[in-house]
Amino acid sequence: MYSKTILLAVLILFYLTVSAQENSITAKLDEVIVTANRTNTPSIEIASSYTIIGEEDLKKHQTKSVLEILRTVEGVNIVQSGGSGKISKIYIRGANPHHTLVLIDGVKVNDASSPNNAFDFANLSTDNIERIEIIRGAQSTIYGSEAMAGVVNIITKSSIDKFTSNISAESGSNNYFNGSLSSSGAFDFLKFSIALSQFSTDGFSSISKKYGNTERDGFFNQTASARLIADLSKSTKLDFIYRFNSSSTDLDQSEKYGDDPNYTGENEEHLFKAEVTNSLFNSKWESKLSAALTRKIARTTDNLDALHPNIASNSYNNSTRKNVVWLNTIDFIPSNKMTAGIEVQRESASTSFISVSQWGPNESKFPLREFSTYSGFLHDQINIGSKLFTGVGVRYDNHEQFGGKITYRIAPAYLLNDDLKLKATYGTGFKTPSLFNLFDPMFGNTKLNPEESTTWDAGIEKYFLNYSGMFGLTYFENYFDNLIGFDNSFRAVNINKAFSKGIEVTASLKKMGDFDFNFNYTFTEAKEKVSGISSTYENLIRRPKNKTTLLITYSPTEKIRANLIYSYIGEREDKDFMTYSRVKLKSYSLVNITGEYKLFEFASLTGRIENALNQYYEEVLYYGTLGRSAYLGVNINF
Repeated sequence: MYSKTILLAVLILFYLTVSAQENSITAKLDEVIVTANRTNTPSIEIASSYTIIGEEDLKKHQTKSVLEILRTVEGVNIVQSGGSGKISKIYIRGANPHHTLVLIDGVKVNDASSPNNAFDFANLSTDNIERIEIIRGAQSTIYGSEAMAGVVNIITKSSIDKFTSNISAESGSNNYFNGSLSSSGAFDFLKFSIALSQFSTDGFSSISKKYGNTERDGFFNQTASARLIADLSKSTKLDFIYRFNSSSTDLDQSEKYGDDPNYTGENEEHLFKAEVTNSLFNSKWESKLSAALTRKIARTTDNLDALHPNIASNSYNNSTRKNVVWLNTIDFIPSNKMTAGIEVQRESASTSFISVSQWGPNESKFPLREFSTYSGFLHDQINIGSKLFTGVGVRYDNHEQFGGKITYRIAPAYLLNDDLKLKATYGTGFKTPSLFNLFDPMFGNTKLNPEESTTWDAGIEKYFLNYSGMFGLTYFENYFDNLIGFDNSFRAVNINKAFSKGIEVTASLKKMGDFDFNFNYTFTEAKEKVSGISSTYENLIRRPKNKTTLLITYSPTEKIRANLIYSYIGEREDKDFMTYSRVKLKSYSLVNITGEYKLFEFASLTGRIENALNQYYEEVLYYGTLGRSAYLGVNINF
């Protein structure tokens, strides 16, 4: 209760402060968000907490990894088990990684073969990406399972009106190399966009060198993507998307002295999507019918070696997800936009794991299993006097294993004036038990129910100096029930409860002389209670209470741009799974510096220094992280 009182006091104080400013602002924000309501919506009408990462933001960071970009987003925490290509998870507002839905062009890409359907960001590059939208808070009413804590939507390039091509290459520390080639254009009724990239590095020891581990664990990654848009008429459009990724990485054992010279992993992913859009009745009714297929194949191999003469393993995962979606947006009634959708999804997976160790041989095979989910949802966006914007939605999902589930959401936003918005959301969410949790011969339980969440948030957005400045403050609470854990016989059961709450603060100031400033701070308290086992709450591991990011951009001329990115991650707990004891990971600060110099209109040089202060830190107990490293590159457009 005390936290809500503090929040209310801050809101009142801030409103009194900013109301004293004499700003005459009549312009409206024209930024459009797709993910929040599954249809194009001006950001001024959005009540959900969101972050948009556009092409300019990608250029500032210069990294080719989506993971590294997400590290700077408020309410988001990233955990990576070693260097490039190693398991990488996202935590939104303190929730578990599998409580976040990840989309690429609206296609669900969460891994159906993983134990809990979480998405691994290790291999996701920024090639051919136009923007990334992150929506925080329960979104199951719009997107169904996995969207309990939020949604990350990766949107590839589609705004194509002329022929352009790009070649870029970058090299640096740890024998790093990244090269990419992309091209896009339009002729007659066709638009296209293609991109190819290759990334490699010798890396560093996945298990930290602090403990005497010296073997480098490298990474190699190839990505290809293509998009073809055909405007068949003024009212009909076809959209085809294909994305391919192949990678290989060196791994270590998950222990303090885990160096392993012949432990490797390979990964292959495919994404197909075909969509037809019809615009009817003078664009008052837009109908989209899409079909998508994602497939992932993963292998790990660990042979016997001198360091581990008694340890060897071989694993294979194969998963497929198929989706058919019919989405309709109806705008016949003034100030009222309704979205209705029907979805059919089918997930399938098979896995095998064979190992030998000091405890003897072990073999676990998960034969091909699959299930389908049939869904329908209705969402209404109401505009009252261009002051009050409210989204109201309900969804029904019918899962062939556990039956039906209803979720709902309400999200009002109110403009006190042209530059001050009050917002709030309240919604429910759910997470379908994974194929592993349901059907694994040793650990599965076909009587599992879905995990559930109830979330709410409230906040303000204040714009000033003719929209060149912004301040945002949001308070959130999430409650999770029926979380899946394991009983004394290691069978999956609905046993856990958890909650998270906190505050997100954002501020930005643009065009202040030669400088732009972007700042965010997140406070998160995340705790877990195990029903019937523990009567007290304990901190959820790997969630820092405090996180801060500051981005300063300096552009003295059109040819020069420099960026300083400062990040602070506070102390958090982790677990030593060898002893099952809890440990505290120390807080740390990181400074990254990037720069770009335009040689010509079509060519520029780039440079960046990561971890410029050479800080030692661990995101996961015993796992290593990148020390100071430097990179130089060239970027050519023609």
